[in-house]
Amino acid sequence: MTATIRLVPQYILAVALLVFTGYPFLYMVATSFKTQEQFFMDPFSLFTSIQFSNYILAFENGLVAYFFNSVIVTSISVALTVFIAALASYPLSRLKFRWNKPVFLLLVSGMMLPIHSTLIPIFILTRNAGLSDSLPALIGPYVAFSLPISIFILTQFMSELPREVEEAAEIDGCGHMRMFWNVILPMLTPAVATIVIYNFIHIWTEFIFALVLISSPENMTLPLGMQKFYGELTVNVPALMAALTLASLPILTVYFMAQEKIVTGLTGGAVK
Repeated sequence: MTATIRLVPQYILAVALLVFTGYPFLYMVATSFKTQEQFFMDPFSLFTSIQFSNYILAFENGLVAYFFNSVIVTSISVALTVFIAALASYPLSRLKFRWNKPVFLLLVSGMMLPIHSTLIPIFILTRNAGLSDSLPALIGPYVAFSLPISIFILTQFMSELPREVEEAAEIDGCGHMRMFWNVILPMLTPAVATIVIYNFIHIWTEFIFALVLISSPENMTLPLGMQKFYGELTVNVPALMAALTLASLPILTVYFMAQEKIVTGLTGGAVK
């Protein structure tokens, strides 16, 4: 009984955090089902009516095209990030060579680089490469700025993997490539899930690089398209809420599919 009483403050804090973080999303969804008249009459009510006209309006204003552009850019960027980071982390964590730590520190130091300070050089480089106003123009910067944190997480997690499994595979004749693909990589699922979710959210919501590198409406990603969409529907708040609800669904889906692996991936290598 005493242990249960001690947990009461924790439950109260958990409920308070749930309300604090969940209410804005609940309000956004509820408002998306209102008409403009209902919103102005009672802006703070929840689920007083169910109207799908706002979602239809969102699709009619090009949300589908922006959505698929974001899916393409985010999927390719995340896949390349995981692939490159995993290949880089294997020698940094499992192989011993003279420049191991300096190379690791050099790669990880990219986390300290202010991303926005590279906007002009990246814009000039993209223009000179003939990639301006195209989806590939976004993939390069997204992958580059996602690699430092991804390499850090994978290297730390990989360093904690038991050496016995690797030694047994060496006895069976595994080389480094086969060791990586058949032994090490399957054990990295928690860390890979972590960097997939982290980078997916970051890339899906990225706005500044899309604003600088993309100009034509047909190549706009969802955050950039939402800004244009907001300009067209400044007064129609329920329609904006409908568009924001649709834009947030992929993030929530990816997170809930792999949320149980996040803590394991983030804490891997933190405790010796």
